[in-house]
Amino acid sequence: MTPVPVDDTGLVLIPDDLRPTLIANGLRDGDPVPVLKLFNPVGPGTWLITELGDDGDTLFGLCDLDMGFPELGSVSLSEITSVKLPLGLTIERDVGFQGRVPISRWTEIARQTGSIRAAEAVVRALPAINGTATS
Repeated sequence: MTPVPVDDTGLVLIPDDLRPTLIANGLRDGDPVPVLKLFNPVGPGTWLITELGDDGDTLFGLCDLDMGFPELGSVSLSEITSVKLPLGLTIERDVGFQGRVPISRWTEIARQTGSIRAAEAVVRALPAINGTATS
């Protein structure tokens, strides 16, 4: 597991060290492991992101607005960063997130359990792909 820097609060949604992986995932075919998890700290909304488009704004991954139907799709980074939540909060990045398995497996489990949040317990119990727990 890669240690999280002590000053990483999760408020920077895409740290510079994750950008190259997100961009590379967007340039190749495959079934990548999610690179980061974004979430609403006070309500519905969780996103497992695998790719960043060449426009620097379009993210791709598993999107869940807690309505029981997680789905693969694109989301705008600028829209996510512009969301204003109660108490001055914003969408955050889970600094301890470990993707562990490909996005197709996350999608399957999230659809079976009804949400990304419910799927997390199932995924934690699975062995990591290629021995990697931090991709």
